[in-house]
Amino acid sequence: YDVVSYWDLKQSAIGSPQPGAIPGKKNITTKYNGVNWAFSSVANKEKFLKDPTKYLPAFDGHCAYGIAQGGKVPTNPNLWRIVDGKLYLNITTTVSGLWEEDVPGFIKTAEKNWTALKTQSSPKRNAPDFETKYAPL
Repeated sequence: YDVVSYWDLKQSAIGSPQPGAIPGKKNITTKYNGVNWAFSSVANKEKFLKDPTKYLPAFDGHCAYGIAQGGKVPTNPNLWRIVDGKLYLNITTTVSGLWEEDVPGFIKTAEKNWTALKTQSSPKRNAPDFETKYAPL
């Protein structure tokens, strides 16, 4: 998914579903920090290349709530929120709802936990099905 495109989407209020993530195209990619990144447009790729750290998801793209709870879990790209200029992702709509009960508190806890978790291996399991009960807006 195109990490730059999140900044162009109209973010919904807490408790409301976010617009769906924009898929990247396999012919518009770059490699950064050993990861292949795909973009929906050449313009988004150029924005990323100018300032990659601005667009990188928090916690290397792991579930923000999961990190706050002390573990690395995969995410669903449609369950996102930008807070203070940082992209946060979650794994399920239920988890997103829990996270949204105290976004600032969970971010603070997750940042503390990330210090120890960031060097741990990610779980060897597939990310969840990206289908959510909400259709992209």
